[in-house]
Amino acid sequence: MPRVPGAGTEGGQMADSVYKVIELVGSSSKSWEEAAGVAIRKAAKSLRDLRVAEVVQQDVSIEDGKPSQYRVKLRLSFKFEE
Repeated sequence: MPRVPGAGTEGGQMADSVYKVIELVGSSSKSWEEAAGVAIRKAAKSLRDLRVAEVVQQDVSIEDGKPSQYRVKLRLSFKFEE
């Protein structure tokens, strides 16, 4: 059975929870790590109970033979509340 991002255990048993997974793209002129951080910090302003960020893809724009813009696509999970 595939692992569900954000699923955990409580007291040795699987927690009865539902998680929503969204995809985001963050960008930074500094690094892929900073690009991921940009996306997570922005998401944290409007979403509660963030659980797991999975890096799906990384790319970089090149200008004059040098990296200019790092981009990271993330799958971000958070606890779903009704």
